[in-house]
Amino acid sequence: MTAAITLIIGNKAYSSWSLRPWLALKQAGQVFEETLIPLRQPDTRARIGAVSPSGTVPVLIDRGVGGEPVVVWDSLAVCEYVAERFPEARLWPDDIRARAAARSVAAEMHAGFVPLRTHMSMNLKERLPGTGRTPEVEANIGRIVTLWTDARTRFGQGGDFLFGRFSIADAMFAPVVTRFETYGVDLPPVARAYADAVLALPAMQEWTAAALAEPWTL
Repeated sequence: MTAAITLIIGNKAYSSWSLRPWLALKQAGQVFEETLIPLRQPDTRARIGAVSPSGTVPVLIDRGVGGEPVVVWDSLAVCEYVAERFPEARLWPDDIRARAAARSVAAEMHAGFVPLRTHMSMNLKERLPGTGRTPEVEANIGRIVTLWTDARTRFGQGGDFLFGRFSIADAMFAPVVTRFETYGVDLPPVARAYADAVLALPAMQEWTAAALAEPWTL
């Protein structure tokens, strides 16, 4: 039987934006089809352009709502759609204060941290300790550690994630956790424990194993 939802993604080793909604769907317990379009190939632009209004991945296509399929692009928009489509997954915190904070940190990750993205890009295939540590990147790392520590201290009771149980905020920061592993970033205890919790997720381990098995090296 064909799954109602298809998620179109880029390389698992490198596509941080693809990981986010993939992880949200997995943590929501949903069965979905996965279509991987390798990045930086001669036909990449044409293949993505055929399915994505923005010309980027990820893209979610939902044929299970009746009528025309729903098409959602952009990582945060896809995560929001998954939360709305499957409210029983509780992908945002229940408490209004925690939910406001979770949305704020998710949006900050979505919109910011350009130096980190530029100099410490997601790469699950290598270990590059010390690489990319510009002053701007160091400032980004400091801000992320502050965000994680504040969320865990204020709202993290009842679970190992930023707001206790897994939320979209964790999906947004999961690629950052992998970056800190790749580039050997030392973390203080609260942030280290949080990063370890993300890495221990079965879905994260599944993604990582698939990434390491990919034939492409960019």
